[in-house]
Amino acid sequence: MAGFEGTRVVVTGGARGIGAGVVRRFAAGGAQVVVADVLVEPGTALAAEVGGQFVELDLLAADAADRLARCVDLLGGIDVLVTSAGVLHLGALLDTDRELWDRVFAINTTGTFLAMQVAARSMISTGTGGSIIAIASMAAKKGGGGEGAYAASKHAVVGLTRAGALEWGAHGIRVNAVCPGYVLTEMGADTRTDEDVALWSSYSPLGRLGEPEDVAGVVAFLASPDGSYLTGQALNVTGGMVMH
Repeated sequence: MAGFEGTRVVVTGGARGIGAGVVRRFAAGGAQVVVADVLVEPGTALAAEVGGQFVELDLLAADAADRLARCVDLLGGIDVLVTSAGVLHLGALLDTDRELWDRVFAINTTGTFLAMQVAARSMISTGTGGSIIAIASMAAKKGGGGEGAYAASKHAVVGLTRAGALEWGAHGIRVNAVCPGYVLTEMGADTRTDEDVALWSSYSPLGRLGEPEDVAGVVAFLASPDGSYLTGQALNVTGGMVMH
């Protein structure tokens, strides 16, 4: 768990789920962490638990970029950004109206763009470089019948990742994405049944679904010196459900 002493980390969507797993992983390694989330109570509690700081962040709000900049200012700079904030929508394309489509993209894609932009500007201005890691989804690799808006937004996140890697590499900034499979988090828990878990587990050669810690370990690797020659990649963390 060691190896991140003094590293300044911002995690959007860090209050719960994959984001919370990422927060705990970096904090356990000695990092200074800001938890940025619209969920105030769990976000504040997690920040207190790990000795970090909390910033309320609503990616749909007009001041989202200013809030993201505040996260960076609290740390006096930024070394690692992890964009875990996201929303899941299940529904056929013909049943998805413009308002819902725009909301999914505003949070999943535009929110990722804003956070990446704020982090990259800081990293470039200080000349320190850094690592930006976007949480995408296996839906960005395999499409998404019944989840078209979500899948499209996550495909766009992978596109942003590759554009950032190309544009900012000369500044020592590495930009990668992680594409989790079915991870057991609060997202979707209200409709998830035991039968769903059993069915999806059968799709993995490992015979199980993911945990937030499974994703957090890969994120930590990408942010560490061991991942120093990786950029522009979208790594599957799917238990073998996706193999390309």
